[in-house]
Amino acid sequence: MPSHAKSSLEAGLVALKQGNYQTAIAQLEPIASIQSNATASLQAQVGLVMAYARIGEASKAIAISQNLIESNNLQVQEWATRALEHLTKRQKRDQEPKNVETGFVAFDNSTPDSTPVTPPETPTSEEQPKDQVIETKTEDTPPMVPLAKLKATVATSLPAASVPLSGFMGSVTRTQAKLFGVIYWRQAQRARAWQPLRKPKLIPLRLLTAGTFIALFWVMREMLKLAMGFINQTLVKLPYLEPLQLLYSDPTKLLLIVLVILLGVSPWLLDLLLVNLYGQREFSKDVLNAHSREAVRVLQRCCQQRHWPLPKLRILPMAAPIILTYGSLPRNARIVVSQGLLEQLADDEIAIIYATQLGHIAHWDFAVLSLLLLVTLPIHQLYQQVSQWGDKISGKIWRSPVTILASLVYGVWCLLTGTALWLSRLRLYYSDRVASEITGNPNALIRALLKIAIGIAADIQKEEETSWQLESLNLLTPVSHQQSLSLGTIASNLSFESFLKWDTANPYRRWFTINNSHPLMGDRIERLCQIARHWHLDTELHFASEPSKVKRQSFLLQIAPWLGIPLGVLFAAFVWLTWQLAFALKFLNLKWIYEDWSFITGCLLIGFSIGTLMRINSFFPDIKPASVQTDDYLPNLLADPSALPIDSIRVRLVGKLLGRQGTSNSLAQDLILQSSAGLVKLHHVSWLGQPVNHQDLIGRQIIVTGWFRRGATPWIDIQTLETQSGKTIHSPHPIWSTFLVVAAQAWGAYIFLTG
Repeated sequence: MPSHAKSSLEAGLVALKQGNYQTAIAQLEPIASIQSNATASLQAQVGLVMAYARIGEASKAIAISQNLIESNNLQVQEWATRALEHLTKRQKRDQEPKNVETGFVAFDNSTPDSTPVTPPETPTSEEQPKDQVIETKTEDTPPMVPLAKLKATVATSLPAASVPLSGFMGSVTRTQAKLFGVIYWRQAQRARAWQPLRKPKLIPLRLLTAGTFIALFWVMREMLKLAMGFINQTLVKLPYLEPLQLLYSDPTKLLLIVLVILLGVSPWLLDLLLVNLYGQREFSKDVLNAHSREAVRVLQRCCQQRHWPLPKLRILPMAAPIILTYGSLPRNARIVVSQGLLEQLADDEIAIIYATQLGHIAHWDFAVLSLLLLVTLPIHQLYQQVSQWGDKISGKIWRSPVTILASLVYGVWCLLTGTALWLSRLRLYYSDRVASEITGNPNALIRALLKIAIGIAADIQKEEETSWQLESLNLLTPVSHQQSLSLGTIASNLSFESFLKWDTANPYRRWFTINNSHPLMGDRIERLCQIARHWHLDTELHFASEPSKVKRQSFLLQIAPWLGIPLGVLFAAFVWLTWQLAFALKFLNLKWIYEDWSFITGCLLIGFSIGTLMRINSFFPDIKPASVQTDDYLPNLLADPSALPIDSIRVRLVGKLLGRQGTSNSLAQDLILQSSAGLVKLHHVSWLGQPVNHQDLIGRQIIVTGWFRRGATPWIDIQTLETQSGKTIHSPHPIWSTFLVVAAQAWGAYIFLTG
């Protein structure tokens, strides 16, 4: 397609998204008549049907739909037939007198579970939805929704143009969705009047918030002691230098005072960091009102009810949709939103996302995470700087120490961030609940979370890497960038319900979120659906209630290394009793070895090594060409609710390798496969002496052979990465696992025997 035609198509789709239907028609009509590019012509005709329907030109929309019915593509015919049916019904209704404005957005034809009821309380004007859903009473007529103020409700793009479009039919099949690359939302209703939810128990959240502060303090103290000891030991060994007596003192009290002070001044220090590092700027209430009038009303009403000043609004110039809140007290809280979130979410979705941030302020969990962000942001910035220095060094000998230093700094950042993983997961359940109760619109939050995942995945695909901002701010965002990879790109191949069924039905799913920063999306959405059903609303997603069946033996084999640890404790207790009995009977005198109890550590290591050894063969089975699965089968793998990582599905996928280049990705922490079925996280371990480095293949088309694992975040353990030119990189996961087994076994035996 000529470049001018492609630009016209994109301009028309953008105008359609923004509601400029006349402009969209002017741009799309010439493209619709192009015969040389059938795909672009189909896209343009679909856009014209939408535009004409929304300006009331039903006859023209019907004419184009009739042309589409004559298409050779069966999927296009089916879509056009359905569109023609709705257009014809709408044209008949337009001939009757009306008092409301309706549009051409069809919803899912499923009936609600129950009839909505009106609670005794009457909501305020701010709580009333601006776009009321009009339900018709006849069975053959789908419900309609006004489109005059409807914003973009889709974040994926059509095949020939990376421009988001509004959803226009909620009852089409997924096959049709895949054809046009469009996501169709049900646009399930909000509550027009609702009763308050039962007050949640805040004690777990309060305890976890305090525990996170203690964990952060303890980790920082131990790291500080380690650094102080290392410096003094180095000074002792160097000539003409003496150790510093200050470094021998206990840093506990000083560190605690420093953390308390940082907690108090965190809003202003984070303002400086985000302005200087990520270009944060002030965001006026009037500008927010232009994007979402409901969001402004929600902020004003909630702050008045709680006697808070309005939180200071900030914006980040990021295309990825994120939002976060920081501060030490409700009166100095800041809510930071990205430009991408404002552009990709609808009015009511922006409002409820802001309401989730009010939930964080109300529960005070934002204060501890603000302190954590203040501590970790400079460390992550140091990691960036060291990585950039390493990229500028040409000599491999000099680059290696810098690479090691960058990896150590990254490890410190991960360790500090890990202290807040549990709090980051738990607090989102509470904030979702608060936001739903404030707005009466849990369905909007479901759509918002899914669109945020789609937008983050789109940003990663566009940038071909995970940006520094997404990684460093991940802990405070509503959706993780890692869980967005597959979820945000699978929609055109698989329904959200099918993908998220693992999150709701797998009985062992929560065991795989221990190292995740965010809760399972399916579990989170299911709780929102329960709130919607409590208010007698139809839900945006419909999950099946049947639990999946997973063999208990498979799960036990999955956690065998960790089961080996308590078994090691039992073995240590047995050994201790045996030696105590032998000593009491004067049969054998080895009690002196075990009086310091260090042999328990040896038993733990031995138990861990035995458990790891038991699962190696199941975790890394041989990969034979006849047994591998290809790209087309990937959606089926993602939809299996009974899958566990131990299943080790052998795959051979083709796609583009994404990730950061240079020193910052020396540990292969940012490797992603962009296949025809979506994005998949890759796990790679380096092997010394390989002529080809994994970073040399980033941005190129590759063939990945490995083991697919379905967990909280789907990933592939790489066996080989192969280019079209024949270059191959091996990822020796089984060898490293065997080395870990031998090392743990040898170390444990040494401790056990020497005491």
